[in-house]
Amino acid sequence: MAFYEVYSHPALIRYKTSVCTKATLFLVVVLCLTYIPPLLVAYRSQGFWVKRSTYEEQPVVRFQYQTLLVAATSTQGDYVAWSTFPHLNNMLGANLRMPAVSVREEDQNQDGKLDLLIFQLELPLKPEEQVYSVQLLLTFSYKLFRMSTVVMQSLAYVQHSSSVPGAKLFISGDLRLMQRTPPASPGTVSVIDGSSPFASAYDLDNIIRSYQDRNLTTVLSCPMPVWTVGRAAGSPFQLNAEIRVLLIFLWVFERIQRFVFQNQVLTTVPIPLGKPHLS
Repeated sequence: MAFYEVYSHPALIRYKTSVCTKATLFLVVVLCLTYIPPLLVAYRSQGFWVKRSTYEEQPVVRFQYQTLLVAATSTQGDYVAWSTFPHLNNMLGANLRMPAVSVREEDQNQDGKLDLLIFQLELPLKPEEQVYSVQLLLTFSYKLFRMSTVVMQSLAYVQHSSSVPGAKLFISGDLRLMQRTPPASPGTVSVIDGSSPFASAYDLDNIIRSYQDRNLTTVLSCPMPVWTVGRAAGSPFQLNAEIRVLLIFLWVFERIQRFVFQNQVLTTVPIPLGKPHLS
């Protein structure tokens, strides 16, 4: 006689044991391996689907004693200049003016990394000369190691002008790191090619344009420069700068999501904005 199924139901089997058994120990181990490793992975990988994450690191910053100074001495385009580059000084001719320069670097919190640069400059002037504007370039060695290895030459640019001739310019600001994309090491490309015999290598427009094309740059943030007037006859023009190293460094991860969805790493249905045109 043939048989056929008329009804079925699932069977539930419960396995019981006492507390102090190998079965209980096995269950505890399985539960730990189920939940703890994913939490550790998520913690070490900075979380799931991170859009933006920040961390603090004090960079290793050292002044490289490379300087370029241009001071306008009239409103008709007269100027005096000085630099630490011999080729440029030779090209300046009568416009070359040798200043007295004092530099001091300080480690204020005694952590082995320099926090503050104090730069002082006295520019001698002729009796008929006045200073209406100042442009100053300073170069630094800038290094990061904690999350990404970055070794580069960076720049601090100071500019100030006034319709009233000045006797002294004081600035106090932060050297801020700027980035466009998550950084790769930019190498140690020189901001200013001091070995070049050509005037174009020292043109401020060319220097700033080339520098801003980089992914990683530094910017001197000085919201309140102090311009002092009333220079006594025969006194030099003074420029005093205090530059601090900013600690906060921003790491951007927004491109990770863009890559995942644009390349369909996870299957999704892309829908363009707007309604399609029906002909």
